[in-house]
Amino acid sequence: MKIVSLKRLGNIENELIEKYPDISFLFYDKADNIPDNEKKELEVLIGYDGEINERFIKSCPNLKWIAWYATGVNNLPLEYIKNKGIILTNTRGIQSKQLSEYILTFILDDHKKMKTSFINQQKHIYDSTLTGKRLKDETILFLGTGAIAQDTVKLLTPFELKIIGVSKTGKQKEGFNQTYEINELDELLGEADIIINTLPETKETYHLLNKHHFQLMKEDTLFINVGRGTIVEEDDLIEILKEKLIRHAYLDVFENEPLESEHPLYDLDNVTITAHITGNDKENKKEATKIFERNLSHFLNKEEISENVVDLKDGY
Repeated sequence: MKIVSLKRLGNIENELIEKYPDISFLFYDKADNIPDNEKKELEVLIGYDGEINERFIKSCPNLKWIAWYATGVNNLPLEYIKNKGIILTNTRGIQSKQLSEYILTFILDDHKKMKTSFINQQKHIYDSTLTGKRLKDETILFLGTGAIAQDTVKLLTPFELKIIGVSKTGKQKEGFNQTYEINELDELLGEADIIINTLPETKETYHLLNKHHFQLMKEDTLFINVGRGTIVEEDDLIEILKEKLIRHAYLDVFENEPLESEHPLYDLDNVTITAHITGNDKENKKEATKIFERNLSHFLNKEEISENVVDLKDGY
């Protein structure tokens, strides 16, 4: 059996080779560097490369399983993968702790006016009247109640907030005061002081929010997006921020990445931008490989892979 990695895994590479002597492991830093003869023979593809497309997968006629070292799979040719009977797994859940810490950082950065303090420092201004606000008694609305939201709720619980969420099913989750079905979103937006998107990109979530939804929010709303940039059409988002329909947005994801240097979002004073870094963690490769190995044991024994299998119809 030949297993090919789309990314270099450091010390993990030798560990895999030693642990599975009967498997031929090959490691590359990107898909374009995999020779054609290796593509024809590989059965399992592991790792991540944003350039993977239908053409590449067609060049791998024996491919049976893609162990994707990322959570989002929306850029993969899911319909083609489904039709070819290829198994797709992802790393859903391993980035959630890192993402939850970033969300808490964004909220506290905003509420404690840290950006203003930094600007004052650059301008040599000492303003001891600067006053932040507490989180206590505020209402947070999570779009999506999966692993990211659940880990964030654990961090937020001591702040004595009201925490509500929307999801496809509205199923109650631990730590939430209440959860609702996503079709009830319009009735909830006006209640929230902070709205956090953690939803993946699917047919149902693509451009889920539009100007109408932001008009329903409080003018003082803080909007945080760490899910997918396509939750709101980017031109609409720019217009929303220019018109100050909400107070501020923290954006880690964008409709088109990377964000071009001349992008108008950079020039707005009510947005804080990070470059899709909230899921970055030094432990990701190690934890992703643990998921892969657990699934590999089933794969080798011709048993059904069960952990982090992507529903190719729903896209997550």
